[in-house]
Amino acid sequence: MSGKNVTEVVLADAAGIARAARILESGGLVAVPTETVYGLAARADSAEAVARIYAAKGRPDFNPLIVHVRGVEQAERYAEFSPEARALAAAHWPGPLTLVLPRRADAGLAGAVTAGLPTIALRAPAHPVMQALLERCGFPLAAPSANRSGFISPTTPAHVLASLDARIDMVLDGGATSAGVESTIVAVRADGSVEELRPGPIALGTQGRGGGIEAPGQLASHYAPGKPVRLNAEWAEPDEFLIGFGAVEGDITLSVSGNLDEAAARLYAALHEGARAAAPRIAVAPVPEVGVGRAINDRLRRAAA
Repeated sequence: MSGKNVTEVVLADAAGIARAARILESGGLVAVPTETVYGLAARADSAEAVARIYAAKGRPDFNPLIVHVRGVEQAERYAEFSPEARALAAAHWPGPLTLVLPRRADAGLAGAVTAGLPTIALRAPAHPVMQALLERCGFPLAAPSANRSGFISPTTPAHVLASLDARIDMVLDGGATSAGVESTIVAVRADGSVEELRPGPIALGTQGRGGGIEAPGQLASHYAPGKPVRLNAEWAEPDEFLIGFGAVEGDITLSVSGNLDEAAARLYAALHEGARAAAPRIAVAPVPEVGVGRAINDRLRRAAA
């Protein structure tokens, strides 16, 4: 889209946060920075507001949403917390960990948030802007990544506008996000076991068995840049835009020094750049399958699917 953005971009200062809270209270949509990626927030207790998220993103209705809360006390209004779940929250909240827990019968949230499942995905984010907004709102916020469904996740306001301009009310501009890949998602089972549903910045080492869709980010094809992606590339073919890592130099690099945290933070920005490049294909250098590298490779495999 050329010319002025239709969706307003507002600095995430006290006045901007207050304005965002008013929009959300009236059922509107606001893109908000978290420590992982920008989230598309709406009040989770309004069926109409949540329906607007699905419509703006073009998101399939069987794909549940993460509900963002201030902390455990608020989260316990919506989910049953076992001792194991409480221990995980104590260790990792606020932060990039989403817990999938049994939904309380009296949760009072929009049905579409959980996509008809008996569980709910909850997270207490660490980003000061999202924390301030949750404090100001008083109601929980459903907030999937602020991009059209299946496309590259956004780590800057410009990335949000690339696919959602004119489809949402406002972007709260808190600059670039830090972690760069979405939260780790784990399900806490009735027997106390913990199963990883989506790898992320927090490595808990409990990989899932891979059943049906229980949480966001489990679709086979996701984070797509709109052109073919070749993985584990040591060099670029003539028609490829190469995203480098470590010793593999590229048109852009995730990390010259091979730092996985830096690579995670730069991943989506690099994919956005590859999507805009003239080359019809994208190649990505090998990334080690350790630590947050597991999350990076998970997103790259889905981008290439």
